[in-house]
Amino acid sequence: MIELKTILKIALRAIEANKMRSVLTSLGIIIGVAAVIILLSIGNGTQISIENEMRSMGTNLIMIRSGSSTSGGARMGRGSQPTLKNGDADAIQEKIAAIYLAVPVVNDSGQLVYGNTNWATNIIGTDNRYFEIKEWELAYGRFFSETDIKNAGKVAILGQTVAQELFGDIDPLNKTIRVKGIPFTVIGTLTARGQSGPGQDQDDMIYLPLSTVQKKVSGSQFPDMVNMLMLQARTAKDTYTSQDEISALLRQRHNLGLNKEDDFTIMNFTQFMEMMQSSSQMMTVFLGFIASISLVVGGIGIMNIMLVSVTERTREIGIRMAIGAKSWDIRLQFLMEALILSLIGGLIGVAFGIFGVYILPKITSITAVLSTFYVLLPFSFSGIVGLLFGFFPAYKASLLNPINALRYE
Repeated sequence: MIELKTILKIALRAIEANKMRSVLTSLGIIIGVAAVIILLSIGNGTQISIENEMRSMGTNLIMIRSGSSTSGGARMGRGSQPTLKNGDADAIQEKIAAIYLAVPVVNDSGQLVYGNTNWATNIIGTDNRYFEIKEWELAYGRFFSETDIKNAGKVAILGQTVAQELFGDIDPLNKTIRVKGIPFTVIGTLTARGQSGPGQDQDDMIYLPLSTVQKKVSGSQFPDMVNMLMLQARTAKDTYTSQDEISALLRQRHNLGLNKEDDFTIMNFTQFMEMMQSSSQMMTVFLGFIASISLVVGGIGIMNIMLVSVTERTREIGIRMAIGAKSWDIRLQFLMEALILSLIGGLIGVAFGIFGVYILPKITSITAVLSTFYVLLPFSFSGIVGLLFGFFPAYKASLLNPINALRYE
């Protein structure tokens, strides 16, 4: 049997003798590998973006919205009827072990004014547990104090968008702004978060103490009522197992009989996040599958060229067999040529793919995140494609009759 080193030299010499044809043969593999790397990286980037957006909304999160009201026979939707109270959050946090934190939230909107500048934004009334659940840090200043919460202090924490729109390059700390005509002192600004999963700008909000919004800003007839409860479970599993307990506790607190519907709606954001991740993973796999088709096409190109090469080198094969080469030696030689063509194309494809992942976010809004796995997978697959599609031409070459091969013109 001919040494592997000798077979490798013969294969390299054959490829070098037909440089242009070798390049064109490898082109399908080059395009395929580059496409797989780029599309898998786009899918990975999309998945990471979704995870970051959902994480910015809070981990192991459960949202409880108040019930719906009816006006003229028309139901107004979730949150239109004030059915949740401040004490519901404390009761859930105290009595349900699976819940780590629970915070009441009041949503409102209004015009903010600073000097000659004004800005309409969302107003959130809550306490410091809200920022703990969302793992949101301050850029400058401080959070609410106990005094601010108990005494309905007129203090405000600004999102980055609000701070920029009202103050520009001016430091907003300790400045006085008017919220619905009421003066408030800015005590802090939050770090930037960007858009949430639903597309809302999380930085375009102002945060006030819950008691302040209830008593001084909203003007509600039910000052102890809230629009929403935000809960953080201890684990992702607890977001599922705790829902029945939460529902039972709220029904008890709201004096709902057996035949009455819930006056609240429980939403599991962990479930929503898992659905989004699953969809993103399926999209990544689909993109990878689509791109891998070009690798298969490249493999077919290699098989066609190798079949042509077998025909062109029939006399050479006969001479090798006549001087002692076995069928396996001939088969291995052509397999080695197909493998080398695929691997060379794979390496070039990896280079183009990495370059594409690097340049794509700079010229488009598409996010692409490269990983080592997404490089090794298509490169390894290119070698497998070369062996699979090179086997038939190699097998055909090894079956040639030495005498007939020597007579071939």
